[in-house]
Amino acid sequence: MEPTTGLILRRITQTELSVSAHKLATIILDGIAWKEGYNGMSRGTAAFTLSALAEKMGVSRQYLTVLLTELEASQLKLTRQKPNGKYAPWLFRFTAFDEEDEIEDVASDRDDTSLSSKDYNKTVFSGHININAVSNVFQTCWADLIKAAKTVLPCWNVDTQVIWDRFLAFNRARGNEKVPAGFLLGFMRRWRTAPGTAAQPKEAPTPQRTPDPKERELHDQIKAAPSSNRQFHASDLCRIIGQAAYDARVLDVIRQFGCPRFTATLAVHGRAVLAGEITR
Repeated sequence: MEPTTGLILRRITQTELSVSAHKLATIILDGIAWKEGYNGMSRGTAAFTLSALAEKMGVSRQYLTVLLTELEASQLKLTRQKPNGKYAPWLFRFTAFDEEDEIEDVASDRDDTSLSSKDYNKTVFSGHININAVSNVFQTCWADLIKAAKTVLPCWNVDTQVIWDRFLAFNRARGNEKVPAGFLLGFMRRWRTAPGTAAQPKEAPTPQRTPDPKERELHDQIKAAPSSNRQFHASDLCRIIGQAAYDARVLDVIRQFGCPRFTATLAVHGRAVLAGEITR
């Protein structure tokens, strides 16, 4: 059974997460491609830079990392990868929905497989392209589709006209006069930088907000205890100090830093590791 927007949204609301992590999950859901070719991505994938996500969330990059770790460790099983180079966006996917058995119990009975009923911002390459018709891509209907699709493809930093010119030359060399529009998307996905092409200039680093001392202190405590082992840390610490003392420590961190309970729990585990009460 195929996952849908409504299905994933329901699973997000049913998953035990901090408020900030819930918000981050819905932002990622908002960018997911539901049709092959939507924004040039495969179905079920969203693309964001970490800077863009931090800006949308209104948090620092350091805290964004904490939230992403929370989603990765949750039942949503968020994964991220960057296959198209250092400066390209990250690709995100909720892999919990890749297995059919995981989604049968909450499947949607409505036809909500498209993010929007509108056609804008969808890069679905349909129809045919006449190779010898128009040399200026901006006089065709393909310019906007190329610009939208290339953002997450190997040719993300190549001028739209250059992509079009290389596509036309590729087909003319093979004697093609008319090809399916899907060939253009496939050509972009298999893009290879031509020999002698100048290297991508290094982007200026995005100015980052300097975290205050309290935020840095919280982040350092969290780093001492990886979230993937949080259940073991919780049981070990409760066995040593008792459940009541454990809960009191969590509440103390929440009051001190004003952070969500999940984040406070990680900080408590990190403090215990640093104090030698439990091990990593």
